[in-house]
Amino acid sequence: MHLIVTKQDIGLWAASYIHRRITEFSPCSTKPFVLGLPTGATVLSMYKFLREFHQQGKLDFSHLVTFNMDEYVGLSPQDSQSYHFYMKQNLFDSVNIPTQNIHLLNGLAADLDAECNTYEQAIQAAGGIELFIGGVGRNGHLAFNEPGSSFTSRTRPVTLEPNTRQVNSRFFDNDISRVPTQALSVGIGTVLDARELLFLANGEQKAPAVARLSTGEITPQWPITALKTHPNATLLVDEEAAKLLTGEVRQRLEHAKNTQPDQPDWRIEI
Repeated sequence: MHLIVTKQDIGLWAASYIHRRITEFSPCSTKPFVLGLPTGATVLSMYKFLREFHQQGKLDFSHLVTFNMDEYVGLSPQDSQSYHFYMKQNLFDSVNIPTQNIHLLNGLAADLDAECNTYEQAIQAAGGIELFIGGVGRNGHLAFNEPGSSFTSRTRPVTLEPNTRQVNSRFFDNDISRVPTQALSVGIGTVLDARELLFLANGEQKAPAVARLSTGEITPQWPITALKTHPNATLLVDEEAAKLLTGEVRQRLEHAKNTQPDQPDWRIEI
């Protein structure tokens, strides 16, 4: 996998990369560009720049099909903490993506398992996901795939760990009792099926999870390590998130910095 450590705003870097991939793809294909999307604080900046690209006439969303990673169980789409609401507020209401091209999990579905199975079928019917964007949790989770999740897991209901609920309580007035205990989430296997992955991590609070990539161990106890099994995966991090990297990975990074001190970012293979 590729590890990119950047001095730039990771949101701008990711939005620029998405812009380039969509622009390069569109003239070459009559099919839509299928994009997997995350939520959370890490990607707020990314969505801001995507909105700006569209407002500046640089990015057309009319031929995109999107699939979001997850949704809380029990929250209505109108709830300000639902991921339906988040996506409308931060992207969908500001760009020209057709409503029928937007796919979000329904946390109020009467049959949650059936909802998840239908979601998997919709991804397949769309031809699979071209590029899946994601964030990394402090415990290394991908989407809401908590430590211990199988690398072959599919979209399903999941129980959120107390640590995840505590971290997310900042969005619920710091009241953990208001944070749902369950969510619907694409599986790690669903993510790994995408033709390309770009995951983001920023800040020193993500450094312990990013550091797991130094060990060489690939384990479900650290879902972030599943990225190392994908043939075309990139983890984009800022310098704070990279500060605990050790061993050969740290040596490669320091070599890149020393030999390319004026570069805005450094890419190494791990």
